Amino acid sequence: MNISNKPAPSACSNNKLIEALLDRVWPLRAARTWAPGLRTGLALLIVGSLSACASIAPPAPAPVTAAPALALPPSDEAALPGVLQRPASRWVPVRWADLPGWGQDQLAPAWNAWVRGCERPAPGHALLCAELRQLALASEAERHAWIERRFAPFRVTAPDGSEARGLLTGYYEPIMQASRLRSASHQVPLFAAPAGLRAAPTWFSREEIDTLAAAQNALAGREIAWMQDPIEALILQIQGSGRIQITEPDGSVRLVRLAFAGHNGHPYRSVGRWLLDQRAIRQASWADIKSWAAQHPQRLQEMLWSNPRMVFFREEPLSDFDAQFGPRGAQGVPLTPGRSIAVDPRSIPFGTPVWLATQGPTLNLQQLVLAQDTGGAIVGAVRADYFTGWGSWSDPAFTLAAALKQPLQLWVLWPRP
Repeated sequence: MNISNKPAPSACSNNKLIEALLDRVWPLRAARTWAPGLRTGLALLIVGSLSACASIAPPAPAPVTAAPALALPPSDEAALPGVLQRPASRWVPVRWADLPGWGQDQLAPAWNAWVRGCERPAPGHALLCAELRQLALASEAERHAWIERRFAPFRVTAPDGSEARGLLTGYYEPIMQASRLRSASHQVPLFAAPAGLRAAPTWFSREEIDTLAAAQNALAGREIAWMQDPIEALILQIQGSGRIQITEPDGSVRLVRLAFAGHNGHPYRSVGRWLLDQRAIRQASWADIKSWAAQHPQRLQEMLWSNPRMVFFREEPLSDFDAQFGPRGAQGVPLTPGRSIAVDPRSIPFGTPVWLATQGPTLNLQQLVLAQDTGGAIVGAVRADYFTGWGSWSDPAFTLAAALKQPLQLWVLWPRP
């Protein structure tokens, strides 16, 4: 799919952009007044993390006040804390040496995601977030030492303590095209949430929305945009958000974000699984699903109706600044590609730092991530969806997210008493 997108201005040359970001991730006014050098350093850190600066040599760091001395991390031979029980998991204490690859991850990208997460910190993390900000200019060794001193690692297992079979998948923010007006070529609506959606546990199913007058009357006038391809509309709903290049009635094209605004309460069912069960396809890739749909147009609605869940959206303006970040996840903060994951909040609370390890045909990874989102299919103790970024069909964010399905291990990092 050809996407013509106006590039955002370089973050390296836009001081106002940096100032705006600092105001978002550095909300403590007192901190800004007593540490101007630290604020300057944080700007350098943020700029260094943006891909727009990859080809520009970083400027010399500004003088800063000396960071406070950090206490040595506790010995890895000290007594372990107790087991922690969650509604959908059990956390078993381990040694730092038990985390595969611990100490080898570059923490700067995770630090930026963690700072954003501190806008809405996890329970018991507020004071730690203040310390986290002070480590904006710290070395990798100092950051690792601080984590080991202030947190304890726990292996995430099934609620009964058994080894859960973990699963890692991927998701992204699609970039697609749509029209503000319905036309002969654009017949697939994207809806805003109807009135009274949350008044009952379930609302009309996808099939009922397409066939019942009562459902259609309830959604009349709630159309945000119209798409050409029903499968692309389904992908947008499965991802939960997206960027839309929308053609307005006057012919102009605007880039907007469609954010998740709720669903009809029905369970999510995979159309790929439905086709596999019927032996209609051999692998559940979107290319195979679209190919089957093109060959069997008379069964397209049957396939779509196999997933009764319907997702509703909220339109948001997308400034050049906001376009450099992902959509807001369930935690309420923007997602960071490669460092934000969706989890089952009954297993891991939002805002929790997590050590993730996975080996498979698509990805070999051992790194720090943040639990900042959830999803209808993300259920279970050791279950995560890895946010890969945004893009169109040909971009790495889509290809990685579409291919990712492999074993997973998780360790939560929880504050020490």
